[in-house]
Amino acid sequence: MLISKLLLFMAFMPLTVYAQNFSTDVNVVNLFVTVRDAQGHVVPNLTKDDFTLEEDGRTQTIRYFSRESALPLTIGLLVDTSISQRRVLGEERAASYRFLTQVLRSEEDRAFVLHFDRAVEMLQDLTSARGKLGAALTRLDTPKRQPGKPSWSQGGTALYDSVLLASDELMQKQSGRKALILLTDGVDNGSKVGLSQAIESAQRADTLVYSILFSDRGAYDGVYASLNGKSALQRVSRETGAAFFEVSAKNSISTIYTQLEDELRSQYSLGYTSDKAGTTPGYRKIHLSAKRAELLVVTRDGYYTNH
Repeated sequence: MLISKLLLFMAFMPLTVYAQNFSTDVNVVNLFVTVRDAQGHVVPNLTKDDFTLEEDGRTQTIRYFSRESALPLTIGLLVDTSISQRRVLGEERAASYRFLTQVLRSEEDRAFVLHFDRAVEMLQDLTSARGKLGAALTRLDTPKRQPGKPSWSQGGTALYDSVLLASDELMQKQSGRKALILLTDGVDNGSKVGLSQAIESAQRADTLVYSILFSDRGAYDGVYASLNGKSALQRVSRETGAAFFEVSAKNSISTIYTQLEDELRSQYSLGYTSDKAGTTPGYRKIHLSAKRAELLVVTRDGYYTNH
C-alpha cells in the first residue's frame, strides 16, 4: 500500500520537519469533551449552560452543543513492538481486537493498525472490516532478539515518529472524531522528531491521543520505563485533550479499554465562533470548565490558526 510504503520510507530516511499549511478555520472551533465526576465516572447529562468557555482569556459563546455525537469515528491503533514489549503483546492483541469490534459501530467508523519499533510500519490501512483489523493484530511481533545482548541495546523505539506520521499522513485528511490509541511503555530511543513536534502534529490534525502505559518491568529496569515513559505519555494525552491510562494489577488492559469505549461513546460535541478577527498565525489557548467545581473537564487546550 502507498501509505505503508511512505511510512516505512520516512521512518528510515533522515527526517526534516517543515512548516506546513494546514486548513484550520479560525472562526469556527470544534471541541470533543469528556466530563468526569469526583469518582472518575463519565457525566453524560450536561447542557451547554453547564460550561464556561474562554479563548486567550476572553469569554466565548458556545453556539453548537450535542450530548451524543453522530459524527464518524476514526481510530488509529499505534502499538509498540520493541523488544521490551514482547511479553505483553499477547494481552494487547486480544484486548485490542475486542475493543475495535465493540467500538466501531458502522461503515462510517474506521480504524487502522500501525506498529513501531526501530521503524514505523502500517499493518492495516483505514478500514471498517473487523476481519482485516484482526488479521493485522495477529501480525504484531517484536524484532528478533540477539542472544548475549541486553534488551535495551537492541534497536530503538520510534514512538514520537509514529504519532507524527499517523497524524500527518492519515488523521489530517479525515473529518469527524479522530483518536489515536498508543499502546507502549512510553520510552522513545529511536525517533527523528521530538515529543513536542509529535504533539503539535496531533493538535494540527485535531486528533485526540489516548495513551495506555503497558510496561513489562522485567524487560530492562522498569523504573526507566515507568518514570520517563509515563511523563511523556501523560503530556501527549493532556495536550491533545485525551486521557492517560496505566495497566496495573488492579487495572487490566481489558478494563482500560472498557473505560475508553465508555468515554468515546459519551463525549460532548461543542462548537463556538471565535471573537478574534483575522487569521494571524499562532496557537490560541482554550479553557473550558464546568460551573460545578467538582467536575473534571477534559478537552484540548488550544488550536492552531492558519499559516
